[in-house]
Amino acid sequence: MLCFFLLLSQVGVFAEDMLPQINNREYVILLHGMARTKYSMSKLEKHLVKKGYTVINTGYPSTSEPVETIAEKYLSDMVNDCIKKGAGKIHIVTHSLGGIVTRLYLQNHTLPVGSRIVMISPPNKGSELADTLSDLFIYKWLNGPAGQVLGTEPGSLPNTLKPVKGEIGVITGNFSFNPFFSWIIPGTDDGKVSVERAKLDEMADFLVVPSSHSFIMSYSEVLKQVVFFLRNGNFQRVSKKH
Repeated sequence: MLCFFLLLSQVGVFAEDMLPQINNREYVILLHGMARTKYSMSKLEKHLVKKGYTVINTGYPSTSEPVETIAEKYLSDMVNDCIKKGAGKIHIVTHSLGGIVTRLYLQNHTLPVGSRIVMISPPNKGSELADTLSDLFIYKWLNGPAGQVLGTEPGSLPNTLKPVKGEIGVITGNFSFNPFFSWIIPGTDDGKVSVERAKLDEMADFLVVPSSHSFIMSYSEVLKQVVFFLRNGNFQRVSKKH
Protein backbone atom coordinates (compact mmCIF):
# COMPACT_ATOMS: atom_id res chain seq x y z
CA MET A 1 0.00 0.00 0.00
CA LEU A 2 2.84 2.39 0.84
CA CYS A 3 4.47 1.70 -2.49
CA PHE A 4 1.14 2.42 -4.21
CA PHE A 5 0.87 5.90 -2.67
CA LEU A 6 4.53 6.63 -3.38
CA LEU A 7 3.96 5.74 -7.01
CA LEU A 8 0.89 8.00 -7.19
CA SER A 9 2.82 10.91 -5.71
CA GLN A 10 5.58 10.50 -8.27
CA VAL A 11 3.17 10.70 -11.21
CA GLY A 12 1.26 13.66 -9.76
CA VAL A 13 -1.97 11.83 -8.90
CA PHE A 14 -1.63 12.28 -5.13
CA ALA A 15 -3.87 15.36 -5.06
CA GLU A 16 -6.38 16.89 -2.63
CA ASP A 17 -9.00 14.20 -3.22
CA MET A 18 -6.53 11.46 -2.25
CA LEU A 19 -5.83 12.96 1.19
CA PRO A 20 -7.40 11.36 4.26
CA GLN A 21 -10.69 12.82 5.43
CA ILE A 22 -10.47 15.21 8.39
CA ASN A 23 -11.82 14.40 11.83
CA ASN A 24 -15.60 14.80 11.88
CA ARG A 25 -15.30 16.86 15.08
CA GLU A 26 -14.24 19.77 12.87
CA TYR A 27 -17.23 22.00 12.25
CA VAL A 28 -17.53 24.82 9.70
CA ILE A 29 -19.95 27.70 10.13
CA LEU A 30 -20.91 29.44 6.88
CA LEU A 31 -22.00 33.08 6.90
CA HIS A 32 -23.46 34.50 3.69
CA GLY A 33 -23.26 38.11 2.58
CA MET A 34 -25.59 41.08 2.83
CA ALA A 35 -29.02 40.64 1.19
CA ARG A 36 -28.18 37.01 0.40
CA THR A 37 -29.43 33.75 1.90
CA LYS A 38 -27.92 30.47 3.04
CA TYR A 39 -28.58 29.09 -0.45
CA SER A 40 -25.85 31.32 -1.86
CA MET A 41 -23.39 29.16 0.12
CA SER A 42 -24.88 25.82 -0.97
CA LYS A 43 -22.11 24.86 -3.38
CA LEU A 44 -19.46 25.60 -0.76
CA GLU A 45 -21.49 23.69 1.83
CA LYS A 46 -21.67 20.58 -0.38
CA HIS A 47 -17.94 20.76 -1.09
CA LEU A 48 -17.04 20.98 2.61
CA VAL A 49 -19.37 18.12 3.53
CA LYS A 50 -17.74 16.02 0.82
CA LYS A 51 -14.37 16.72 2.43
CA GLY A 52 -15.61 15.45 5.79
CA TYR A 53 -16.57 18.61 7.65
CA THR A 54 -19.78 19.05 9.63
CA VAL A 55 -21.30 22.24 8.22
CA ILE A 56 -23.64 24.76 9.84
CA ASN A 57 -25.36 26.84 7.14
CA THR A 58 -28.50 28.18 8.77
CA GLY A 59 -28.41 31.76 7.49
CA TYR A 60 -29.20 34.98 9.36
CA PRO A 61 -31.34 38.12 8.80
CA SER A 62 -28.70 40.25 7.08
CA THR A 63 -31.04 43.07 6.04
CA SER A 64 -33.26 43.46 9.11
CA GLU A 65 -30.93 43.24 12.11
CA PRO A 66 -27.92 45.38 13.13
CA VAL A 67 -24.53 43.73 12.72
CA GLU A 68 -24.13 43.70 16.51
CA THR A 69 -27.28 41.60 16.92
CA ILE A 70 -26.21 39.24 14.15
CA ALA A 71 -22.85 38.68 15.85
CA GLU A 72 -24.03 38.37 19.45
CA LYS A 73 -27.21 36.41 18.81
CA TYR A 74 -27.09 34.50 15.53
CA LEU A 75 -23.39 33.74 15.20
CA SER A 76 -23.08 33.17 18.95
CA ASP A 77 -25.93 30.65 18.79
CA MET A 78 -24.21 28.84 15.90
CA VAL A 79 -20.94 28.57 17.81
CA ASN A 80 -22.68 27.40 20.98
CA ASP A 81 -24.56 24.79 18.96
CA CYS A 82 -21.26 23.42 17.63
CA ILE A 83 -19.84 23.27 21.16
CA LYS A 84 -22.90 21.40 22.45
CA LYS A 85 -22.47 18.86 19.65
CA GLY A 86 -18.86 18.19 20.71
CA ALA A 87 -16.95 20.19 18.12
CA GLY A 88 -13.18 20.09 18.56
CA LYS A 89 -12.50 22.90 16.10
CA ILE A 90 -14.99 25.50 14.88
CA HIS A 91 -13.94 27.07 11.58
CA ILE A 92 -15.84 29.98 10.04
CA VAL A 93 -16.05 30.67 6.30
CA THR A 94 -17.69 33.94 5.32
CA HIS A 95 -18.79 35.89 2.30
CA SER A 96 -18.83 39.72 2.26
CA LEU A 97 -20.72 41.03 5.34
CA GLY A 98 -20.17 37.70 7.08
CA GLY A 99 -16.52 38.63 7.54
CA ILE A 100 -17.44 41.79 9.47
CA VAL A 101 -19.92 39.82 11.58
CA THR A 102 -17.14 37.39 12.47
CA ARG A 103 -14.66 40.13 13.34
CA LEU A 104 -17.27 41.76 15.58
CA TYR A 105 -18.02 38.45 17.30
CA LEU A 106 -14.31 37.88 17.95
CA GLN A 107 -14.00 41.22 19.73
CA ASN A 108 -15.52 39.53 22.80
CA HIS A 109 -15.28 35.79 22.09
CA THR A 110 -12.73 33.17 21.06
CA LEU A 111 -12.88 29.97 19.04
CA PRO A 112 -11.38 26.61 20.06
CA VAL A 113 -7.64 26.15 19.51
CA GLY A 114 -6.89 25.16 15.93
CA SER A 115 -9.97 26.85 14.46
CA ARG A 116 -9.43 28.84 11.28
CA ILE A 117 -11.33 31.52 9.37
CA VAL A 118 -11.61 32.17 5.64
CA MET A 119 -13.15 35.47 4.57
CA ILE A 120 -14.32 35.68 0.95
CA SER A 121 -14.59 39.22 -0.49
CA PRO A 122 -14.94 40.94 2.90
CA PRO A 123 -15.20 44.74 3.11
CA ASN A 124 -12.58 44.72 5.87
CA LYS A 125 -11.80 48.39 5.35
CA GLY A 126 -15.25 49.35 4.13
CA SER A 127 -16.57 49.93 0.64
CA GLU A 128 -16.90 53.09 -1.40
CA LEU A 129 -20.33 51.88 -2.52
CA ALA A 130 -21.61 52.36 1.03
CA ASP A 131 -20.12 55.86 1.05
CA THR A 132 -21.87 56.77 -2.20
CA LEU A 133 -25.19 54.94 -1.98
CA SER A 134 -26.06 54.77 1.72
CA ASP A 135 -28.45 57.75 1.58
CA LEU A 136 -30.50 56.34 -1.29
CA PHE A 137 -33.89 54.87 -0.36
CA ILE A 138 -33.46 51.79 -2.53
CA TYR A 139 -30.08 51.03 -0.95
CA LYS A 140 -31.51 51.39 2.58
CA TRP A 141 -34.51 49.24 1.66
CA LEU A 142 -32.40 46.48 0.13
CA ASN A 143 -29.59 46.36 2.67
CA GLY A 144 -31.07 47.49 5.97
CA PRO A 145 -29.03 48.70 8.96
CA ALA A 146 -25.93 46.72 8.02
CA GLY A 147 -25.61 48.68 4.80
CA GLN A 148 -25.28 51.93 6.76
CA VAL A 149 -22.14 50.94 8.69
CA LEU A 150 -19.84 49.62 5.95
CA GLY A 151 -18.35 52.89 4.70
CA THR A 152 -14.66 53.69 4.36
CA GLU A 153 -14.51 56.54 6.88
CA PRO A 154 -12.37 56.01 10.02
CA GLY A 155 -15.48 55.80 12.20
CA SER A 156 -17.19 53.05 10.19
CA LEU A 157 -17.73 49.66 11.81
CA PRO A 158 -15.05 47.78 9.83
CA ASN A 159 -12.46 50.46 10.55
CA THR A 160 -13.10 50.64 14.30
CA LEU A 161 -12.82 46.92 15.04
CA LYS A 162 -9.70 45.82 16.93
CA PRO A 163 -7.39 43.14 15.51
CA VAL A 164 -8.55 39.62 16.28
CA LYS A 165 -6.54 36.53 17.18
CA GLY A 166 -6.57 33.46 15.01
CA GLU A 167 -5.48 32.20 11.61
CA ILE A 168 -7.39 34.16 8.99
CA GLY A 169 -7.17 33.76 5.24
CA VAL A 170 -8.74 36.32 2.89
CA ILE A 171 -9.79 35.60 -0.69
CA THR A 172 -11.10 38.32 -2.97
CA GLY A 173 -11.81 38.81 -6.65
CA ASN A 174 -10.59 41.16 -9.35
CA PHE A 175 -13.41 40.82 -11.89
CA SER A 176 -16.55 42.96 -12.08
CA PHE A 177 -19.82 42.73 -13.98
CA ASN A 178 -20.79 46.29 -13.00
CA PRO A 179 -18.74 49.03 -14.66
CA PHE A 180 -20.64 51.78 -12.80
CA PHE A 181 -19.83 50.32 -9.39
CA SER A 182 -16.24 49.74 -10.48
CA TRP A 183 -16.03 53.37 -11.57
CA ILE A 184 -17.00 54.40 -8.02
CA ILE A 185 -14.42 52.06 -6.45
CA PRO A 186 -10.76 53.11 -6.84
CA GLY A 187 -8.33 50.47 -8.03
CA THR A 188 -8.98 46.83 -8.87
CA ASP A 189 -12.25 45.48 -7.47
CA ASP A 190 -14.78 42.65 -7.65
CA GLY A 191 -17.75 44.91 -8.34
CA LYS A 192 -18.45 45.62 -4.67
CA VAL A 193 -15.16 45.77 -2.75
CA SER A 194 -11.68 46.83 -3.84
CA VAL A 195 -8.83 44.35 -3.55
CA GLU A 196 -7.03 46.66 -1.13
CA ARG A 197 -10.04 47.15 1.14
CA ALA A 198 -10.59 43.40 1.42
CA LYS A 199 -7.24 43.01 3.18
CA LEU A 200 -6.95 42.60 6.94
CA ASP A 201 -3.82 43.63 8.80
CA GLU A 202 -3.72 40.46 10.89
CA MET A 203 -4.51 38.02 8.06
CA ALA A 204 -2.22 35.00 7.68
CA ASP A 205 -2.58 34.79 3.90
CA PHE A 206 -4.23 36.62 1.00
CA LEU A 207 -5.35 35.43 -2.41
CA VAL A 208 -6.87 37.16 -5.45
CA VAL A 209 -8.88 35.15 -7.97
CA PRO A 210 -10.53 36.15 -11.28
CA SER A 211 -14.10 36.20 -10.00
CA SER A 212 -16.84 38.72 -9.17
CA HIS A 213 -18.24 39.53 -5.72
CA SER A 214 -21.62 37.92 -6.26
CA PHE A 215 -20.38 34.53 -7.44
CA ILE A 216 -16.94 34.14 -5.88
CA MET A 217 -18.08 31.80 -3.08
CA SER A 218 -19.09 29.24 -5.75
CA TYR A 219 -15.95 29.62 -7.88
CA SER A 220 -14.22 26.22 -8.20
CA GLU A 221 -10.77 27.52 -7.26
CA VAL A 222 -12.20 29.18 -4.15
CA LEU A 223 -13.82 25.92 -3.04
CA LYS A 224 -10.44 24.17 -3.22
CA GLN A 225 -8.56 27.01 -1.55
CA VAL A 226 -11.01 27.19 1.37
CA VAL A 227 -10.39 23.53 2.18
CA PHE A 228 -6.64 23.93 1.75
CA PHE A 229 -6.55 26.84 4.20
CA LEU A 230 -8.69 25.06 6.78
CA ARG A 231 -6.25 22.16 6.65
CA ASN A 232 -2.97 24.06 6.41
CA GLY A 233 -3.38 27.67 7.53
CA ASN A 234 -2.30 29.06 4.15
CA PHE A 235 -3.44 29.03 0.55
CA GLN A 236 -1.96 26.78 -2.09
CA ARG A 237 0.38 28.31 -4.60
CA VAL A 238 1.17 26.43 -7.79
CA SER A 239 4.67 27.14 -9.01
CA LYS A 240 4.93 28.02 -12.67
CA LYS A 241 7.50 26.17 -14.77
CA HIS A 242 9.47 28.27 -17.23
